[in-house]
Amino acid sequence: MRTPAALVALALLAAACGGTAGTTTGAPVTGGTFTFAISADPGVLDPAMGLLSVTNQVLAFAYDTLVGTGADGKLVPGLAEKWQVKPDSVTFTLRRDATCSDGAKLTPSDVADNFNHVADPATKSPIYGVIVPTGMKAKADDAAGTVTLSTPKPFSFILESTQTMFIVCGKGVKDRSVLAHGTSGSGPYRLTEVVSGDHYTFKVRREYVWGPGGTTAKDLPETVTLKIVPNEQTAANLLVSGTLNGATFYGPDRARVAATPGVVKNILPFGNGQFFYHQGDDRPTHDPAVRKALTQAVNLTELAGIAASGTGRPATGLILDPRPCQGDTVAGHLPAYDQAAAGAALDAAGWRAGADGIRVKDGKRLTLRYVYTTTRGPGIQAAAEYLAAAWKKAGVEVKLNGIIDAKLAESLNVTQDWEAIWLPIAVTLPTQLVGFLSGPAAPKGANFAHLANTRYESLIAQASGMPSAEGCKLWLEAESALFENGDLVPVVENTVLAAGKGATFTMRAGDVVPTSIRLTQGG
Repeated sequence: MRTPAALVALALLAAACGGTAGTTTGAPVTGGTFTFAISADPGVLDPAMGLLSVTNQVLAFAYDTLVGTGADGKLVPGLAEKWQVKPDSVTFTLRRDATCSDGAKLTPSDVADNFNHVADPATKSPIYGVIVPTGMKAKADDAAGTVTLSTPKPFSFILESTQTMFIVCGKGVKDRSVLAHGTSGSGPYRLTEVVSGDHYTFKVRREYVWGPGGTTAKDLPETVTLKIVPNEQTAANLLVSGTLNGATFYGPDRARVAATPGVVKNILPFGNGQFFYHQGDDRPTHDPAVRKALTQAVNLTELAGIAASGTGRPATGLILDPRPCQGDTVAGHLPAYDQAAAGAALDAAGWRAGADGIRVKDGKRLTLRYVYTTTRGPGIQAAAEYLAAAWKKAGVEVKLNGIIDAKLAESLNVTQDWEAIWLPIAVTLPTQLVGFLSGPAAPKGANFAHLANTRYESLIAQASGMPSAEGCKLWLEAESALFENGDLVPVVENTVLAAGKGATFTMRAGDVVPTSIRLTQGG
């Protein structure tokens, strides 16, 4: 079962669509070392247990996936050279030349073991039901070179769900304890040195010839060092000086980096800034009229500028680029800013202003406890204060509660100590949201906001049983139904600056694509 803890991990993903950063001049360099800044230690490296973007960034160097994503967002061969898709299954034909970092041949049984391990309840994998669909089973045919993934009933995006599943092979299949602080994959690099809290070093596998699009190891740097740099200002200094070849920037230092000669940059989407309303029976935000009024009371355009420190874009949906279903699900589905209408709606809902201006109904004050994280930058703090001021004008008492990321799971699942919460979620498929936006409510289930949107549930029930492309219209309508009902409010599409010096690289889904890295002269 998906848990709110898994959602928190997804909420902390650094997600961006594809784009290239790096120097525009200078000849390619063979060999050499590419150094990239990551913001935190990735922790346990077992792919079955990893959700945080920093963990997945590290894993991407050592592991392959069955399919990849091309520059146009379409699926391309990975470990699988071809596939056949049915509504409730997909059969992959694997490449014959892929080997693991310990020299073992990659087999269909290895691939099947990965999916079955995640689906085993004893594993308690946080990616089960998120990356690996609930109920999925895998069956290998080593003689034929195929592996079949099946689900109990038709499942939309059954093929697309495999593009983020890292495949363990070799010794790691039999003894997953080696994956706690090591790697066992078929990727272009093997992990050679770990200094927790400081850096992770990889060496290229010269036998690697099965990269996407025909990429081989001959074009890649000999060494990759992922340097842990928690402070963005420090990362900016290291990049400008040439100590780093690449880093991403979200806060105020991005302007300084962008203005530095010799540094080439790319602005990429970074997931939404958004907030949810708690719809428990005992909450004032259980009433959709109250939720709509609260949204009307806020100038969302101004809030977007504040939350993203002026670097955001209008939000157009919940799924990260490249989206499998194209379309703007936000425009026209949120109430327009209108303070007078908000006040009238609260009056009509029975919330009348008291002597001190705070609205009261049945002797209970209209109080919102608003939770946000204090580690996501100054814009989120400023956005919280802006929301509090806007809602106070509407007669709402607002209690701000800034917490660290580690406390999010407790607030969502245990204490439920909020009526509104700022919670970015980074997912690549609409199916990955279903357990969080419907079904059993926390703490029994993953539905942390106690949503009960019958239109959303009806639309996703229809869409889930259809092939991905055929169901897109329904998936898009389902997102819009959430906004129309005031279940959550997408405020802004955040952006990130991907910057490079002395190297070029592509970023996709928030991570550097290892096979895209090229060192250059003149950086």
